[in-house]
Amino acid sequence: MIRKYKTTDTDSILEIWYAASTLAHPFLADEFVAKTKIDMRELYLPNAETWVYEKEGNVLGFISMLGNEIGGLFVFPHHHSQGIGTQLVNYVRPLHETLEVEVFENNGIGRPFYDKYGFKFMESQVHEPTQQQVLRLKYVG
Repeated sequence: MIRKYKTTDTDSILEIWYAASTLAHPFLADEFVAKTKIDMRELYLPNAETWVYEKEGNVLGFISMLGNEIGGLFVFPHHHSQGIGTQLVNYVRPLHETLEVEVFENNGIGRPFYDKYGFKFMESQVHEPTQQQVLRLKYVG
């Protein structure tokens, strides 16, 4: 079931984010990941519209939206390829005319997901804090 995020979900979301992010982004420095984890709790979750995918009382994934931008889409790695990410995007898609997302070029998990879903390349730029290339993608449904 997909439902609105509650503050009691925060620890689960951070656990999912960390597990999935370290798998998808092994190229990110530990210091950047540690800072982002703090920012997730203090900045991103309080300022985003977030929904969680819950099964049998356990949060298995989440999507956070900043307007029409997917600020975060993460699923526990042992639940990848089970359609959870697709269900989360399908849930928010009717709420927006278009969807946009930034994904690291070297993200071997997120890039194929967004390609398969039908997101199209808009532009590429350097993510200043990490010096990694990021791609901006757009979905028009």
